[in-house]
Amino acid sequence: MKTKQFITVVCVVSLLLCTTVPGFAAGEGDTTSYVVDVAVARPISLAATIVGTVLFTVSLPFSAASGTVNKTAEKLVTAPAKDTFTRPLGNLDDFLDYW
Repeated sequence: MKTKQFITVVCVVSLLLCTTVPGFAAGEGDTTSYVVDVAVARPISLAATIVGTVLFTVSLPFSAASGTVNKTAEKLVTAPAKDTFTRPLGNLDDFLDYW
């Protein structure tokens, strides 16, 4: 039974890899990159924006004391928000480029 499950998983992964790699190699927006962007990239960027906002709020007294409020805000809030809301749909080249 485990052998059947293993073979099924290997076949599914192989099919997924065979169909997605040419889509990314094309360099232009295709259906796969739009789906991945909407289903995976945007939610991750939105979660990073929310978590970054919470972390920025917690670190605000420390960054104010050291004079790095703008740099901290840029890294934790502004960069993920730009990735979420201003990056063109389907353009995964700049996805999470701020890390």
